[in-house]
Parts: sequence; C-alpha cells; structure tokens
Amino acid sequence: MTWTLPKGTPNAGETTEQTAEREVTEETGLTVEIVRPLDSIDYTFVQGRTRIHKTVHYYLMTPTGGDLASHDHEFDEVRWIGFDEASSLLTFETERALVAHAGTALAGGSFPGAEPLVLETPEA
Repeated sequence: MTWTLPKGTPNAGETTEQTAEREVTEETGLTVEIVRPLDSIDYTFVQGRTRIHKTVHYYLMTPTGGDLASHDHEFDEVRWIGFDEASSLLTFETERALVAHAGTALAGGSFPGAEPLVLETPEA
C-alpha cells in the first residue's frame, strides 16, 4: 500500500492554491483553508514512452469542515494522523522530509493557529 499526501492537476484557470484546496477536498472529503505555503517537490516519471517532469506545490492547511468518510473513490482509505506517525507511514522520502520540516516549524511557533497534524491518503 502506498501512503502519500493529497495532490493533483490544476483545472484550467485555477491557481495552485485553488488546486490544492480542491484536490484535498476531493481526495479526503474535508474542506480546508490554507495557512501558508510549504516547499514544492519536483520529480520525473515515465508514462508510456514519455518522460514527464512534475512540480507539486504543498501547503499547510487547517480543516474547516467536511468528513473523511466522503473521500474520493480513487483511494481505499484516508487518515488524519500526527506529524510523528507520518515519518513511518509516508511512502516517499521527499514527503516525509516535507512533513518533518512543517512539524518542526509548527512546534517552533512558525505556523500560529495551525493544528499539528497532517493529512494522509493511500493510493489504490
């Protein structure tokens, strides 16, 4: 099973922030509000015979409503977990490092008003 952070492709005319909020809502069932941007992660993958470069922009968010039971059918399970569990659950090192950095900044008071939790979704 693969555990990863929510992400997706922008719709025409969307900002990266709008895309992030929409994708989190679709994939998790929660409505969220962006607290502040986090780092971006760049990677490449091959689809068919084409090498694709992708940049994923991440944001620290806080939930404002919704229900995890309403998550997208694309995923088998969605969880809300603490920063400490993310280091052992997330599949990709780049995402583990991103969440660790956010957790450290949050503990240091760099993200006032945000909850010390991260949203996780497994890919089917």
